[in-house]
Amino acid sequence: MAQQSAADRRPARPPAGRRRWTSFIAEKSTDGKAVRGLHEQANPRHRLRVEHDSHTLLIHLSDEDGGGWTTIAVDRATRQWTVAQNIQQADTARGAYEALYEARRRPPEAT
Repeated sequence: MAQQSAADRRPARPPAGRRRWTSFIAEKSTDGKAVRGLHEQANPRHRLRVEHDSHTLLIHLSDEDGGGWTTIAVDRATRQWTVAQNIQQADTARGAYEALYEARRRPPEAT
């Protein structure tokens, strides 16, 4: 599982020029329930989903082709964050969450 911060490796800047920004969209609900996922309009395999509890936000972003996942875990109180990447969404969620809270869960060192 790959984990990195935003400063570890930077991609090359896209060429200058006019670029149009768009947003992810949600499909209309067919069963009256809330729609929980978003996708790129021109590429429905590129998906986004956000989950949360009272302490943590988990932001799941699929690869452009839908073949893997990047999950960002954010501590709601401190805004500290970690990122994990893997093939399965559940693996990235677990990895990002555990990396975020790992230091807090370790028992004190024996002296």
